[in-house]
Amino acid sequence: MSKMDVPYKIYLDESEIPSTWYNVRADMKNKPAPLIHPGTHKPLTFEEMRPIFCDELIKQELDNETRDVPIPEAIQNFYRMYRPSPLIHAEFLEKALDTPAKIFYKFEGSNTSGSHKLNSAIAQAYYAKEQGLKGVTTETGAGQWGTALSMASAFFGIDCKVFMVKVSYEQKPFRREVMRTYGASVTPSPSMDTEIGKKINEDNPGTTGSLGCAISEAVEVATKTEGYRYVLGSVLNQVVLHQSVIGMETMTACKKYDIKPDIVIGCAGGGSNLGGLISPFVGEKLRGEADYRIIAVEPASCPSLTRGKFAYDYADLGMVCPMAKMYTLGHGFIPSANHAGGLRYHGMSPVLSQLYHDGLMEAVSVEQTSVFEAATLFARTEGILPAPESGHAIRAAIDEALKCKESGEEKTIVFGLTGTGYFDMKAYEQFNDGTMTDRMPTDEELEKGFAGIPEIDL
Repeated sequence: MSKMDVPYKIYLDESEIPSTWYNVRADMKNKPAPLIHPGTHKPLTFEEMRPIFCDELIKQELDNETRDVPIPEAIQNFYRMYRPSPLIHAEFLEKALDTPAKIFYKFEGSNTSGSHKLNSAIAQAYYAKEQGLKGVTTETGAGQWGTALSMASAFFGIDCKVFMVKVSYEQKPFRREVMRTYGASVTPSPSMDTEIGKKINEDNPGTTGSLGCAISEAVEVATKTEGYRYVLGSVLNQVVLHQSVIGMETMTACKKYDIKPDIVIGCAGGGSNLGGLISPFVGEKLRGEADYRIIAVEPASCPSLTRGKFAYDYADLGMVCPMAKMYTLGHGFIPSANHAGGLRYHGMSPVLSQLYHDGLMEAVSVEQTSVFEAATLFARTEGILPAPESGHAIRAAIDEALKCKESGEEKTIVFGLTGTGYFDMKAYEQFNDGTMTDRMPTDEELEKGFAGIPEIDL
């Protein structure tokens, strides 16, 4: 099929919104290692997880066998507000690059929250409401997850308490105000409102915070407040499950127009959007039905896949959350204050970590200034201002397209554009002013993080 045969924007109709989530674990030969108790180091049971998570979400977290999980009608109806999202043919970017490659991107930023995070936020808020809970607590990095969860919580009439990484709280005040507009309380983390926050501030004076810090505070409040549970916007199996709507729609659109991707690319922080985008494609690889190059793109400042260790580690700095076997930089690692706040997590999803460990996907790390160079070119050609997180996927897609230009190969590239960057203008200001810098951890800094990884052999 020629470029001209494919619409610029591929919209599915409402009947093509998935009615089930796809659980890639059902097709994985090597399942992700189970979450374990931070005290006993034994696999967590349903009952042990109940004080932290909603009951139905625990069931989804532990289910490695059910391939197709029905999406409740209330969630399907909510999805219809903004789904299906478009798969867009990046014709103008192709022209600017003068590449024979065909480039497509799945755009998840066309909802009010501005990102893919709403796909899981509405599911988690729904299950909390169905359980009769008063509210939920969570953390947020750049603010997309907090925004999505505050919107979803308002829709179902439950309370929402958000601990926002301090550097993002200060860099992105308007994202904070969107959360408050939806009724959420927003606290910069680490705070002095929790015992864990006080300790982190005492041990790390002047810290800019991290997702690991904010998770600890959110979990403490959830477990100490009656009628509340903690919900997470990435990393967990359940979140990758909910985000599979992205990949399922992408695959449907590709097959509808005979688009055959050679390369599938997504930015990687905790793993939610990447896992959601690639799950159906990985499923075909696992079942021997097709083959794809799958590339995870992470910031050079927080390189959990490319420089981390595959080991059991604490999910949070306070060491109170379930432990996961994942690629990690160590729970004590606090990345530099780069602008892709949603990618500043020390570990990677257990699902994605296992897939990477088994050689089913690749990983690259990219520096901040090169990310914003790519994001700026994309904005000028495709007309969408991307979030800094999305810029990582754009960077890798451009690099792959330029390789095609050198080789003359006409490969098809699909990447995830996870959200818009209209609340990230301080970052663009620094880039435009030439004051943006790149900061990569030294080997010595990484060793300090690795030193805190517990030795567990299961």
